Amino acid sequence: MNARSILLPFLSLFTVATVVAQPSFVGPVPDRTVVTSAAVRRQAYEDRIHEALAWRSGLIKADAPLLGDMAAVATQLALRQDIERCNRTVIEHSKEPGSGPFWMFPAVAVAYLGRDQLSAEARAALRGAWSSTMQLRGDTENHWCMYYSSLYLMAQLYPNEPGSSWYTGKSSSENLQEARDYLIHWMKLATTIGQGEYTCSHYIGEYAIPLVYLTAWAEDPAMRTRARMMLDWILADQFANSLEGVLHGPNARSEDVSVVERWNALSSYFSWQMLGNTPTPSGYGGWGIYFAVAARYYDLPEVIYRIGVDRSGDFLQRDLKRTRRRWRNSDVEMAPIYKTNYSRREYAVGSTQGGLSDPIQTHVWDVTWAVPDPRGAHNTMFSLHPISSSHDMMTYFAELPDRMTNSVTKEGKVSYDSPDKFLGSSRFEQVFQDLDSVIALYDIPPGTRFPHINGFFSTDLKDLTEDSSGWIFARGGDAYLAYRPLAPYEWQPVKGYKSSWVPDRVEKGDRRLYSPHLKNGTIVQAASVSEFASMEAFQAAIRALPLSYRLEPVPTVTWKTLRGKTVVATYGKAPVVNGKTVDYSRWKLFEGPYLNAEKGSQKLTLTHGRLERVLDFNTLTIADRVKPE
Repeated sequence: MNARSILLPFLSLFTVATVVAQPSFVGPVPDRTVVTSAAVRRQAYEDRIHEALAWRSGLIKADAPLLGDMAAVATQLALRQDIERCNRTVIEHSKEPGSGPFWMFPAVAVAYLGRDQLSAEARAALRGAWSSTMQLRGDTENHWCMYYSSLYLMAQLYPNEPGSSWYTGKSSSENLQEARDYLIHWMKLATTIGQGEYTCSHYIGEYAIPLVYLTAWAEDPAMRTRARMMLDWILADQFANSLEGVLHGPNARSEDVSVVERWNALSSYFSWQMLGNTPTPSGYGGWGIYFAVAARYYDLPEVIYRIGVDRSGDFLQRDLKRTRRRWRNSDVEMAPIYKTNYSRREYAVGSTQGGLSDPIQTHVWDVTWAVPDPRGAHNTMFSLHPISSSHDMMTYFAELPDRMTNSVTKEGKVSYDSPDKFLGSSRFEQVFQDLDSVIALYDIPPGTRFPHINGFFSTDLKDLTEDSSGWIFARGGDAYLAYRPLAPYEWQPVKGYKSSWVPDRVEKGDRRLYSPHLKNGTIVQAASVSEFASMEAFQAAIRALPLSYRLEPVPTVTWKTLRGKTVVATYGKAPVVNGKTVDYSRWKLFEGPYLNAEKGSQKLTLTHGRLERVLDFNTLTIADRVKPE
């Protein structure tokens, strides 16, 4: 069945009015009741698709000669309306096309949605842009996913054309083969040693959008299957690390707003669209529109839906990921990342082992607590070393060292060179998590830019107390929190960013625990309010836990956690739990109650109750079953 025939049954659903009385991002919190009927789930999913498209269409001015941008064009084509303005807009925009993956994938959406609607002149203008303008591939995993997915689909749409008609100088078949080879290589890498840009708060869109386009429009059945399986893979990973639809740490890529306001990210759009259990961000996350125009081609498997919304108890998930590629300053091309997620009804704790991952936007660890309405909530606690380093930048990027630090702050990473930032990884940080206990150690060399620790303390915290024992106690939602700094500190107000693209900042009541000491550390213990008779009882339990530490010659902590584990964490050494050294070499690709895969296997088993789905990239098969009672 070709893509057009798949689309036709849905077209009548797009011919309704394009005005939404109240978009979901300003409406009430969604009902979080688990929807057991597949038909009801699908109808609700399609209703959300239409809501997003109708809202975007409603923004278009009736008297404007052009639609303004490619998102508006794609929306109108998905709705099969306003075709003449779509034609004019495509012709005009094709005169000066963009360059790179962020222009390419919107152009692909317009090309495919418009292939039976746009005029011959408009289609020719859009095709010509792929000849006249060099498209830059970029330098990150998400760039290459968007780039090669777009090149694949355009080469497929215009087969048998010579290299002179493409910006690459290669023929259609050569472009198709190159794109296919990379996409298969990337999928193999992600399904054997882990994704480099994992559980991203915003960059999930850069993967989900091109994958749904391949799912919708790839003519090769094998590529359609690969894309569908990879979309399942990424969404399952994302939802297993979400708390009532809100993604918590760690994140390979985050940004200055959502690192403290956890809900305010594109990832929440996908939770809203797929699961319906959290409000969507304003404007459907912006890029959510580009997913919505092709979202009908994808049906979220029930087992992934259940993993996201239907959890009966606490769970521990351990996953293997990798750093982005290192070009210099390292003997390892892609270092392994060991990711831990412990989730309960009231809160979740997540971390990696620290060290240098992505130097700009990595978020290494946090405790995030559940709230009735996540909009505007700063429901998280963590610490970090806010390093700014041309050495680190040169490890991962090929730009000139004297330009990179200043340049990156103008490219959506505005906080990178700020001492009070809350985003980024450091090669001088080491983290260990056991269930809901975290130990973060820091050993910062003299002369390092920003030689201090920042701890984030939300304005939403209640009952904050600085205890004479050295512990800082607080309550976030229905979670008790204990934070133990290992070196002296002071409090400073936080000015939060309005956007990662502009330096404008505003105080929202949050505080920064500022500790200007090179040898340093943070211990955090979380617990459910229901476990204790009172906050005082929680405090007494924490104070009673055996704890010793030293900062010289390197930070070392010996501590019995609230869960009865004796942990010895020493900077530069593997952690020891109950006398046994943690062996990261035995870490699986996924290990937990919901997601399981062996390293190198290319085979992921998704489980929820009696439901099971196996994604096997070795055989390109999807196997679903309901296990016997």
